Amino acid sequence: MPTFRYPCPGCHTTNSLHEVDCEFEGVDWPRIERAYTDLLAVLTREPEGITEPELRAAVPDDWSGIHAAALGLLEREQRVVRDDGEEGPLRLLTAAEFKERVSEPTREPMRTIYVRGSVPGCHDNAVFAMIAWYEMVGLSWSETKEHVIDWLETSGAWDRGGFEESSPAELVESKRHVYDAGYGWKEKAQAAKRVIERHG
Repeated sequence: MPTFRYPCPGCHTTNSLHEVDCEFEGVDWPRIERAYTDLLAVLTREPEGITEPELRAAVPDDWSGIHAAALGLLEREQRVVRDDGEEGPLRLLTAAEFKERVSEPTREPMRTIYVRGSVPGCHDNAVFAMIAWYEMVGLSWSETKEHVIDWLETSGAWDRGGFEESSPAELVESKRHVYDAGYGWKEKAQAAKRVIERHG
């Protein structure tokens, strides 16, 4: 079951220690969480969707830049979708819809890694990125492990060789620390994508 955290909409931290240049540095953490709960409380009451102006009017606190940034992050992370294009009503995805949607990464550099698979020379970075990405989108460890094993097999990465482990399951299990520590995925994914693209 996907889980949900309240990351800072500016720097994605999940605690009061913001990055130096974050626009929300100094904002009380409860205010950031409250912006999310304001949005989610309204969106859960409107399973068929609600327009953005209606959402702005329905939040219990005055609409703020934190609300706007939190909504933007919820949309980028595909927790909230607009069913009829950019001006369509906003709808909170169910846990099942979200899980289905994030099972296949759609944004770069993860898309290249997912579609083309890892190649010798970037296996460590690619597997790290896949595990970190699934952790970031809120999948459980067992779901993450299942998705990464499936990706290793269906993308052809495992068949290309270059792994020390004897099976995809053993490889993924050896990287559990990546999931447990909640490392970011972007730097490793960019490095892996460069190698994959050079590989042809």
